[in-house]
Amino acid sequence: MDSTEDSDQREGQKPDFPGDQSAAPARYDLATSFLGGLFCLAAIAALQAASAILAPVVFAFIFNLLLQSPMRLLDRLYVPRMIGAVLAIGLVMGSLVGVGAALSGPAASWTQKLPAGIPRLQEHLSFLSAPLGALERFLHEAERVAEGQASGAPSRVSAGSGFLNKLVFGTRDIADGVFTMVIVLFFLLASGDTFLRRLVEVLPHFSDKRRAVEISQRIENDISMYLLTITMMNMLVGLATGAAAYFCGLGDPLLWGSVAFLLNYVPYLGPLVGIAIFVLAGLLSFDLFWRALLPAALYFGIHLIEGETLTPMLLARRFTLNPVLVVLALIFWYWMWGVLGAILAVPMLAIAKIIFDRIQSLKPLGHFLEA
Repeated sequence: MDSTEDSDQREGQKPDFPGDQSAAPARYDLATSFLGGLFCLAAIAALQAASAILAPVVFAFIFNLLLQSPMRLLDRLYVPRMIGAVLAIGLVMGSLVGVGAALSGPAASWTQKLPAGIPRLQEHLSFLSAPLGALERFLHEAERVAEGQASGAPSRVSAGSGFLNKLVFGTRDIADGVFTMVIVLFFLLASGDTFLRRLVEVLPHFSDKRRAVEISQRIENDISMYLLTITMMNMLVGLATGAAAYFCGLGDPLLWGSVAFLLNYVPYLGPLVGIAIFVLAGLLSFDLFWRALLPAALYFGIHLIEGETLTPMLLARRFTLNPVLVVLALIFWYWMWGVLGAILAVPMLAIAKIIFDRIQSLKPLGHFLEA
């Protein structure tokens, strides 16, 4: 009788098959992946929509790391944090304003040279007229076929007011971003280690507290060293480029040195833009074609020495980022936040790698970011 009841109970129970055990986790993983993808898309949309606020704030946080060493020096001199923050920000902003004022004259003179140099530029680029003309005709025919028009002149739209609106709103956006960055940077410098202390206080375990302090110190040391090293190398590139422009007869060495200094903050893409600028400046300035290409060639040689030899040798112990991921990060953050995003791309990627390397569950991502 007992055996009959046991058999009935076994028949009433649902048998356990391996397929049934794996079916539920598979559905759960699919739902989790779908929700994760939706979350990533929503985060990307939010980052792009809030770029006017987030980009200056992130720039202030990273620039705060660079100014921590001067702030500690002022602390040892018993300077209050508020006054030290004002001094540090005033020194940086004063330097930027002074450099901008010094470069305004040469930039205006090159703007005036542009209309007069267009015939020389057309003469140098005459060999491109045939392929460019063919490409223009092809695009015109393709546009006409797409619109279903056999003939007709293209409509002309007055762009004067649109250009003025873009200029006014663009200037206002830059001013708003600078104001936001300065305000956030001031309070970050004045508060010191307040955020880190509060984070350590709320973490439950001692191991988590120690890991948070270690990650914070590593980020501050490595990113500040990276920014200082890059700034020093960019200054050397700027000095060498200015000297090369002077000896080539291009003129305005301060302008061209500053252009090289700023563009070198954006790896890979910045030097490519610099080569294009120097090619254009050479074509506008010189009649001989080889002499017109000489400034760009010298700039490329200077960047090759710096980018492939000196800077990797100085940063190899701290940063070994995958160059493909660096380029993808530059493109992505330029699309998200413009030029400021391209400048912030490498520091943010380096900060992500530092965090991934020190959290056990994220170590595979840190290894993936490594060169």
